[in-house]
Amino acid sequence: MLVEEGDVEVEVPGEATDGKDGEVFYNPDMELNRDLTVATLRTYRDRADGDPMTYLDATAASGIRGVRAAADGWTATTCDVDPDAVALAAANFERNGLDGEAVHEDANVCMHQRGFDVVDVDPFGTPVPFADAAVRSARGLCCVTATDTAPLCGAHFESGVRKYDAVPRNTEYHAEMGLRVLLSALVRTAGKFDVAARPVFSHVSDHYARTYLQVEQGARAANALLEDLGFVDHCQHCLYRESQRGRIADPRDECPHCGHHLQTAGPIWLGAAHDPAFVAAVRERVTDEFGTADRARDLLETIEGELDVPTHYDQHRLYKRWNESAVGMDEFLTALRDAGHEASRTHYGGTTFKTTADVAEIERALA
Repeated sequence: MLVEEGDVEVEVPGEATDGKDGEVFYNPDMELNRDLTVATLRTYRDRADGDPMTYLDATAASGIRGVRAAADGWTATTCDVDPDAVALAAANFERNGLDGEAVHEDANVCMHQRGFDVVDVDPFGTPVPFADAAVRSARGLCCVTATDTAPLCGAHFESGVRKYDAVPRNTEYHAEMGLRVLLSALVRTAGKFDVAARPVFSHVSDHYARTYLQVEQGARAANALLEDLGFVDHCQHCLYRESQRGRIADPRDECPHCGHHLQTAGPIWLGAAHDPAFVAAVRERVTDEFGTADRARDLLETIEGELDVPTHYDQHRLYKRWNESAVGMDEFLTALRDAGHEASRTHYGGTTFKTTADVAEIERALA
């Protein structure tokens, strides 16, 4: 069937699918992801030297990402190991009158052989098998999606440890835990090759985590990013948490707030998950032909205003612990700020927030 996204029309398999059965797939639920990708590509190109610029969709399937990049002025290449996917991507370039290259190759081979200004890895499941090649191939921006959220957030603990070489914990901020485990893995992978991969925009939406990493060559720059790796100690009883930078965990014996056992997660990324100025610029590059334009702008505005602290709270979870009825979020955040604490909403959910206050200070501010 034919579908329209942005300014392009592409052919996709007869039934839209998420790819679980291994066929060439097109997932309509990822339109927000693709719209934000185009806006991010525009922002990156605005800030970079050189035109046109090269873009690789490393795990292309129908090729819609590459086709949309080509329609936006990029020299686009799609890559897939499935010959049917390659043929479909080539046909979709031709359908839209675009000069794009559809390559029949293993994505890792392609990325090891060639460099691109922007490399986009959007596989089904974990991106880890492609991470080494992706950070070496990308000359400017490395875009990565992970849909295996259960291992990332600790719900499938052993799988998370095995794939991401970190200890994830299943907490009430599980979406952010997953994102920061992913960022940790990507930053450490890039560092092995003396590449600094700094996140400039990241989000968790629906069933996936997505991040855009600006890459820079050099051991010194890579070393500097490693300083933002560390651990979070979390109390499942009272929801207290604290973070510590460093490569060696040094947890407390017990929670300083309630005396219960603490769980330690890490190494995770404790630095900023986004650059507010970059995110603001991405929001300005969202245009009305995007099918998710309104949702994209709202998401970007929220992310732009998020505090730079490593974890968030869920207001309803806190009130449940306190055995009290929740107040409205605006009233809640105002009370925190009036008590002298910074506080912001987050994009992880309607009742989630970030603050510089700990759980005891939050409770006192709302008393």
